[in-house]
Amino acid sequence: MPLHALSRRAVLVGLPLFVAGCVSSGGGTSYGALRDDGFIVPAVDTMDSALERQEVPWHGKEKPGTIVVNVPERRLYLVQEGGHALRYAVGVGRSEALNFRGSAVIGRKEKWPHWTPTAHMIAAMPIYRDYRAGLDGGLENPLGARALYLYRDGHDTFFRLHGTNEPESIGHAVSSGCIRLLNQDIIDLYNRVPVGTHVKVIQG
Repeated sequence: MPLHALSRRAVLVGLPLFVAGCVSSGGGTSYGALRDDGFIVPAVDTMDSALERQEVPWHGKEKPGTIVVNVPERRLYLVQEGGHALRYAVGVGRSEALNFRGSAVIGRKEKWPHWTPTAHMIAAMPIYRDYRAGLDGGLENPLGARALYLYRDGHDTFFRLHGTNEPESIGHAVSSGCIRLLNQDIIDLYNRVPVGTHVKVIQG
């Protein structure tokens, strides 16, 4: 099946969405078009100010450098020094995102990552059978511009923080996937955190 069959319209009627850079808006955050490793990341045409990356107060006990994903809030926090955090809006899957909680570390980071649908995804959406061999990184890839792979005890959890080619999914729970950020935001986060970064996922 041709790649263009994974169209925006198809996704909006039920195909799994996955889960990023720069543009200028209200807090000085940039979400304009960006050239990145030979790709042009599109600008985000409209942006609710509540979804913008911004610094916020942080009252948790996590150490600076820790990532905290609050699934019910649809927000990801990167804890900073001095009682602050960078807050990013995220989209979450209705199933995969709810299957993981607790602590992990970033075991691997990839730019424009290769994507291979899981057996569960293929069973749920047979259209993905054509992608069993995987899909190279690029603008049509559901993982977007970057992926951070979460590990426990040295093993891949198959839970990812990644970009998206469907920016309208940010702030929502959609049909499938882990934790997705705008491509501009996942690029920003990727550049700030090293392999070994601690991640805490809160389910409510």
